[in-house]
Amino acid sequence: GEAGVDAADVLSERLLVRTNGAQGVFANRRDKKVQQELLKTAGMRSVRQAAGKEWNDAVENFLKNETYPVVVKPTDSAGSDGVKLCHNFDEAKEHFHALFEIEAINGGFNTEVLCQEFLRGKEYVVDTVSRDGEHKTCAVWVYDKRPANGAAFVYFGMLPIDTSSQEAKLLINYCNNALDALEMKNGPSHAEIILTASGPCLVEMNCRAQGGDGNWQQLAQALTGGYSQVEASVDAYLDKKAFSVLPNIPPSPAKAFGQEVILVSYAEGKVAATPGYEVIKKLESFVYLETGVGTGSHVEHTVDLVTSVGSVILLHHDEDVVQNDIATIRWLEKNNELFDFEKSSYMMKAVSTLNFQNLSLSDAMTM
Repeated sequence: GEAGVDAADVLSERLLVRTNGAQGVFANRRDKKVQQELLKTAGMRSVRQAAGKEWNDAVENFLKNETYPVVVKPTDSAGSDGVKLCHNFDEAKEHFHALFEIEAINGGFNTEVLCQEFLRGKEYVVDTVSRDGEHKTCAVWVYDKRPANGAAFVYFGMLPIDTSSQEAKLLINYCNNALDALEMKNGPSHAEIILTASGPCLVEMNCRAQGGDGNWQQLAQALTGGYSQVEASVDAYLDKKAFSVLPNIPPSPAKAFGQEVILVSYAEGKVAATPGYEVIKKLESFVYLETGVGTGSHVEHTVDLVTSVGSVILLHHDEDVVQNDIATIRWLEKNNELFDFEKSSYMMKAVSTLNFQNLSLSDAMTM
């Protein structure tokens, strides 16, 4: 997980094995503020920002002069933990102070808060593996984010992108340059990048493999015809020759069809049964269901990754089969057929429609 990145750097350095080390740049490699500063120094597109371990003049001036909305988040958060899109100065200031009072999803408390410009555009993922500064792209994905349950940016899925597309070429080139700017020379990386009107801009570089407990691995292997970021990472550390013969980018077109579908709940309550999960497991393209929800669990309305109710991997040689199965899952969600709730539990259906009209066009765009 995210919290293990720093420990792995220190351990690999002391064991004198292949490493990025824990000195210099990599003393703060998880710090999103530092990442942006390094990109700016390298002359790359970076995010306008200000940060502080407490409220200070730089933060106040940034929030008074930056165009709203702005993003306020911890400097070393994971996923969407603590990330909020703030629409005015008072909201941003309130969230800034609140982040020091809540425990982070990875444990511990936030020690610094980052305020950034809001990047308008789709958010993509570029998964890479490096060895001695040579970078290999293993997959390119795009997040499917939409308004739901009153929240502007709810994850609905992650879809593979054809590596021969113009957008993929732009993203791969930018990502490789970002890795160089961050001096990320060895191991896997998981870059999140917004493709803005002025070109790609890094959201954050996660100096590790893609997360999700590896539920995406089988899909990634099928898309390339045999390897994923996991196998490439093993080769990077243990087999120089095997790594050297890996393609610089995955094949185009992909060898299969599929995607990750992130499950969204429009209802809340105590779960009595999970009939929708049984339907999903019988879908023709079904590969894997990951969820922490079961009988007795309390489900909340999905507003971020933390409140999602599961992740489904779909994979098939026929694209129509995949699309039909996605439609079935979305029907189950919208009609509250994923779960049976205990009758004493309060349930609100289709909450997303309540606040949808209040969301501006800029809110509906990806963060």
